Amino acid sequence: MLRSNKGFFLLELLLSLSALLMLSLYLLPILMEIRHQSMKLEIENTSRKIMYEELQAKLIDSQTFKNYTIIRNKVEYKIIWNETGSLGQKEVCVIVEKNAFLPESKVCGVLE
Repeated sequence: MLRSNKGFFLLELLLSLSALLMLSLYLLPILMEIRHQSMKLEIENTSRKIMYEELQAKLIDSQTFKNYTIIRNKVEYKIIWNETGSLGQKEVCVIVEKNAFLPESKVCGVLE
């Protein structure tokens, strides 16, 4: 025998590295999409919490309706009060504007 069986061949090493590369090229876009969707869900859930907090605060303590901005977890949430319908109902909207890192989100609720 001319060959020694003390290690891997270069061909085996290249095949295993190419299989690993193909697997990572397939999984990387999926992982990025899952991360984007989880960030979007987190922003929407926080927007809903802020909206319900605003509605409860206005029901308990009827102060003036003013628009302002809150920053939570490095995300800017704009709280905007609107007049809806002829009954004089107020609607609160929590808006996150789209930028390079964050998706757009808008959640609205009516003060009854």
